[in-house]
Amino acid sequence: MTQPILARWYEALAHYQQTGAAHVLATVIAVNGSAPRELQAKMIITIDACCDTLGGGGLEHDVVITARQLLKGEIDSNQPKKSISRSKKLGNVDSDDTKTNIDSHTDFENPKAVRRDNVYTKHYPLGAKLAQCCGGSVTVMFECFNVTPPLSILVFGAGHVAAALMRVLAELPCQVDWVDSRAERFEPYLLGNSDSANSSQQSSSFNNKTNHTDLDNEDSTANPSPRYQLPAHIRAHIDEEPVDFIRPFIEPAFKPLSKQGGQRFILIMTHDHNLDFELARAALDVIADAENTIDNAKTNNESAKTSKTPYVGCIGSATKAKRFKDRLLQRGYSQQLVDKLTMPIGLPIGGKEPMAVAVSIAAQILQHYHQG
Repeated sequence: MTQPILARWYEALAHYQQTGAAHVLATVIAVNGSAPRELQAKMIITIDACCDTLGGGGLEHDVVITARQLLKGEIDSNQPKKSISRSKKLGNVDSDDTKTNIDSHTDFENPKAVRRDNVYTKHYPLGAKLAQCCGGSVTVMFECFNVTPPLSILVFGAGHVAAALMRVLAELPCQVDWVDSRAERFEPYLLGNSDSANSSQQSSSFNNKTNHTDLDNEDSTANPSPRYQLPAHIRAHIDEEPVDFIRPFIEPAFKPLSKQGGQRFILIMTHDHNLDFELARAALDVIADAENTIDNAKTNNESAKTSKTPYVGCIGSATKAKRFKDRLLQRGYSQQLVDKLTMPIGLPIGGKEPMAVAVSIAAQILQHYHQG
């Protein structure tokens, strides 16, 4: 999927807040003497993009590096960086005598930082070490957002409940991939349609045929597609083979934590019970394969630390749930694996209207995400 052109920091902040992508807001919070940007200048940094500027040069280069270290967890979040005190630099103290607090003894030749919850500050003298000759100094505050594993949701089916669910998910920081084989189910969302089911003013483009190898890096430039009145973080996919979406969506959850794609939720709610069963079965197959790989790694004393097993849920009555689970057991699936299928989905809050069911499903997702 192509990235939007975001010229200013506040545009990027709004975009990444809405999509739930991890990002850092870097702000100049103190200026002494000459500096390339004014007080409260800001920029946004993600793992692979930047928006706006703090003045360029060595200062901005270090700001970007520091922000990405925070996003990757490479900077200790519990202890501030140590910087050598001025007295040590002059050779008057033992080698293990260091300063860890930002105060009047800060060594301005060696920028250091301190972490306070999700806020990180760093002081920069604008001199030779940064290859800048401004002569002054600045302090930059780094505010980290969405560093915790992102919320990714794969929804199969574009019926009444799914449409209601999208209105709820439109207001949440998450990434949603919405799949159905019926192109007409997405027609109400086309730009210019006065009967649009979603009143969002933002729009995004979707492929009629998706590259199943990577949902997170979809390139929509190869196949021009219509534009829809849906938030940027909800992507629709019209495809005759929805099962093909399962593996590339689940597998990132079983990669090492430094590379994994966060908590993942699969919601199965198509118009076809047989398709629902095949989707549920495919999801359990991928989970079983991944867990076997992890068990083998543990046996060989290899690192196998992963995120949580993806949530797999299917809409339906208690009767449908029993039938599905009995069929899975008859086909040789273990009880432990079958129990990973949540069915029916949604918290038992009552109400059978599409929006009532959608709210119960969204509530269950958030409960798992925040408390699971």
